[in-house]
Amino acid sequence: MPEPFKNLINEGLVRAAAAHLQRVWPDFDKRRFVRLAAAGLDALEMKARAMQICAALEATLPADFGAAAAVVEAALAPVAGSDAPGETSDPSEGLAGWILWPVGEFVARRGIDQPVRALAALHALTQRFTAEFALRPFFVRHLALTFTTLQRWATDPSAAVRRLVSEGSRPRLPWGLRLQSLVVDPSPTLPLLAALQDDASESVRRSVANHLNDIAKDHPALVADWVERHLQGASPDRIALLRHASRTLIKQGDARMLTLWGVGRRFAGSAVLELAPTRLAVGQTLHFTLSLQSTSTRVQRLAIDYAVHHVKADGRTTPKVFKGWLIELAPHETRRLEKHHSMRAVTTRRYHPGRHTLDVRLNGQVQAQAEFTLDL
Repeated sequence: MPEPFKNLINEGLVRAAAAHLQRVWPDFDKRRFVRLAAAGLDALEMKARAMQICAALEATLPADFGAAAAVVEAALAPVAGSDAPGETSDPSEGLAGWILWPVGEFVARRGIDQPVRALAALHALTQRFTAEFALRPFFVRHLALTFTTLQRWATDPSAAVRRLVSEGSRPRLPWGLRLQSLVVDPSPTLPLLAALQDDASESVRRSVANHLNDIAKDHPALVADWVERHLQGASPDRIALLRHASRTLIKQGDARMLTLWGVGRRFAGSAVLELAPTRLAVGQTLHFTLSLQSTSTRVQRLAIDYAVHHVKADGRTTPKVFKGWLIELAPHETRRLEKHHSMRAVTTRRYHPGRHTLDVRLNGQVQAQAEFTLDL
């Protein structure tokens, strides 16, 4: 079984951080920090570990936030050349990587009333890991200043900083504080996304795509407008970004978005779905085949997704849509497609026994479905 994700934040990380902080500030109480940060750490989930380490920093760094921020910045590892999040610095040379999640939380908590100084610290932190979680409270307390800062950062030489502009302002950032004002009205971030969607860095462009996909969950027409406007004359990189930004609406069968991507026509033909086995246990793999027979006299471009309707604890089922294939089916062609779907347990989903349904969607329309039984 793979190592639990939460173990990326561990006692070894705490001790290494203590050494780096004491190296730049000899008065740092390393023993107290380790005692507070590591107490019962193994029993905590990931976010709780980060919050406990943050509390230990609050107890041991200087009471004056400016002085504390200076200690943190002095202890940071040098910035490396890569712009990939989480891979920019060597943790053995200073603070970098996962330890900067609790450090960023410290900056957000203690620096919320000194936003200019705190944002400067986050600018430094994000180049060694990411500061997307720590940035969120500043939108709540200091909206105008935060957006003014992001406008400047959108042209920063560091790709990690430019990525933070998009990632940190996502309305529904996973694990992050939901920015409800931007859920309701995302228009303040749109100029930032427009400035970044053709960025030279793939990590920045992918963040823009995820940000637009967030917006699509609440404002589908806005994102459809964006794709329609920016798809014309787009480069291959921008096309890839816009396609990734469209994924939720495509999975939902949004007619306008499907049409924009050339897969809006209803499938003409028959679809037969077969599952094997029809009874399996958690941890096993479901194999399915889809046999298509076109009755059209012209080529059909098909976006094929499938949904597994998972049984919940109360017996209800909820669908989860997965990507399948993007194909062109010739006139009167017969095509057989195959896929394996793992029912392995994951941290983001809890399986329950019972009859599950798998359906296949062609250009947003359910064309075939079958049932299987899942045992624990």
